[in-house]
Amino acid sequence: MQQGKRLINLTCLRFTNYISGMENELNALESKLTQLIQVSGQLRRENHQLRQELAQALSHNRLCSDKVDNAKARLEKLLSTLPEELS
Repeated sequence: MQQGKRLINLTCLRFTNYISGMENELNALESKLTQLIQVSGQLRRENHQLRQELAQALSHNRLCSDKVDNAKARLEKLLSTLPEELS
């Protein structure tokens, strides 16, 4: 019992600067973690938005590609109906 009491006294009396320094480090760590959580959330939201924009762009690209293919097919059909030039 005496030894346990002695350890408490040593901690409370001689290491107050150490405890204060540790508390400051923990507060700084907590602040950094808060920033990390905020940045992570922001990046997650941006990533979600970019995925949506990419899906829309890919869909639009497919639509444009289909239109070009249809126009190409119509032009080829039209060209096939034209008479060949006489040389």
